[in-house]
Amino acid sequence: MKYFRKNIQNMPGYTPGEQPGEGEYIKLNTNENPYPPSPEVVDRIKSCLAHNFLSLYPPPLCQKLRQQISRVYGIPVEWILVGNGSDELLNLAFRAFLDPDDTVSYPVPTYTLYRTLAHIQEARVLEIPFPPDYSLPIELVDTSASLKILCNPNSPSGTFIATHMLETLVEKSDCPVLVDEAYVDFAGENALPLLNRYPNMLVARTLSKSFSLAGVRVGFVCAHPDMVEGLIKVKDSYNVNRLSQEAAIAALQDFPYMLCNVEKIRRIREKMTENFRNLGFEVFPSQANFILIRRKGNNLECLYQRLREEKILVRYFPELPDSLRITMGSAEEMDQLVQAVIRFSQEACL
Repeated sequence: MKYFRKNIQNMPGYTPGEQPGEGEYIKLNTNENPYPPSPEVVDRIKSCLAHNFLSLYPPPLCQKLRQQISRVYGIPVEWILVGNGSDELLNLAFRAFLDPDDTVSYPVPTYTLYRTLAHIQEARVLEIPFPPDYSLPIELVDTSASLKILCNPNSPSGTFIATHMLETLVEKSDCPVLVDEAYVDFAGENALPLLNRYPNMLVARTLSKSFSLAGVRVGFVCAHPDMVEGLIKVKDSYNVNRLSQEAAIAALQDFPYMLCNVEKIRRIREKMTENFRNLGFEVFPSQANFILIRRKGNNLECLYQRLREEKILVRYFPELPDSLRITMGSAEEMDQLVQAVIRFSQEACL
């Protein structure tokens, strides 16, 4: 068809992680939480459904949810914007800050949706390779761009750039710097304390990972009120549905429940890091709810396929052929994964 804009016609679309159909899978490929959300979330949704709730439009600015986010994180309400997952907020930033031929810059490998969003805007993409240790590339600090992005902790590596280094990036950039903190609850620090000092900074969060709410699609961005006002102009009027807003409020009200699950995932992450290193893999130091394992020079697509045949899904990236990204599942799921890898250890792909 020739109805699409030329760049849409020519660009590849974003490929999300596989969502299996029928059958029982151990799903370790899309960085979901293996534990259910707080029971308070289920109770809140049931209560909402018992009333005349779904026939009314949702609050367009999610005011009650913004107030709850403000109470939990200490950020003023007018510094907060809620989105349909943090992916929508990324989309808003690209649409708001980038004209055709403007430059967006970020280090790679990272979340490949950034590239897709740039192509939609017909923006120029400056992808700067991470150093081998996944530290902050100095070229990202020094380059000129209309928007810079840093996923921190990074996906797919799980590595984390310390806040003082992140501050250097924001301080020396004369454009908006969006810090994508989708996985930051699994790390030891975050960038929110920098917001008051840098009006060019945005911090994006999601409730999909640590709060176990991937299915309801809620994220938020914190930024200077002028930034928030600009992004509001771009968003859809009713972008977050009523059930999702209430579910998010309930999850945030039970913050200790989230922290308990995060701690369990951290312990599993440390155990899996040790296990895979003992099996001869390089494992990057992760501050997320996943690890990236590597056999340098070996294409691990064979291992990915063999695991899939066993109904164990992990993430294989063609641009990182010697690596696999593995989401932390329950202890039982991870034990099954390790045992499967041991069984395949004599195959040519390993």
